[in-house]
Amino acid sequence: MRKDKNSTSGDGIMAIAIIAGLIIIDQIIKILVKTNMSIGESLHITDWFQILFIENNGMAYGMTFFNKLVLSVFRLVAIAVLGYYLVKLIRMPHKRGYIVCMSMVLAGAAGNIFDSMFYGLIFDASTPYSVSHLVSFGSGYAPFLYGKVVDMFYFPLIVTHYPEWFPLHGGEEFIFFSPVFNFADACISVSVVMIFLFYRNELETIGQVFKRKPQDTETTDDPKVM
Repeated sequence: MRKDKNSTSGDGIMAIAIIAGLIIIDQIIKILVKTNMSIGESLHITDWFQILFIENNGMAYGMTFFNKLVLSVFRLVAIAVLGYYLVKLIRMPHKRGYIVCMSMVLAGAAGNIFDSMFYGLIFDASTPYSVSHLVSFGSGYAPFLYGKVVDMFYFPLIVTHYPEWFPLHGGEEFIFFSPVFNFADACISVSVVMIFLFYRNELETIGQVFKRKPQDTETTDDPKVM
């Protein structure tokens, strides 16, 4: 089945619009938080929802597995691979909802790498005692690719304590859901859940896009050498 050119163009425009729109929303939220709140400051919207400003060097939800530079380079490579896949996918038979989900994943990844790439260059450091400000390019708190990712959404849905008899953590505070995350993280998480719920069959296109095409070889039945 061939894709209609108008349909392909329309899906491409839709993907670009989703990616650009989500990145803009993500950056607006982060810049507002970073330039108006100090590290650790929180706004209690409800008992179970807070805007809590923190920064991290790691992956989504504050996880840390790699050196900062290694992580930033890995993100750039991942974004390039995702972008290549999305371009190829749009030219193939696909479900439009899957394009939306993959665009959300790409937007989320790009939103966080933007922090690492530029925030250290254009902002001075945020501290528990001071609010960050824009500075002249290159005179910020960190070099290229070493900027910290801004997180702010905190949902302590259940705040209680482990029972005294509980091994290792008896009597300690227990919070569900404790990670602090940002809009870009949410885009990635929501789209991944949607993919596994509704578009698992579409994941087969990954193999189709990245499968190495066999090289054509010329064969002849004539054993004679020219």
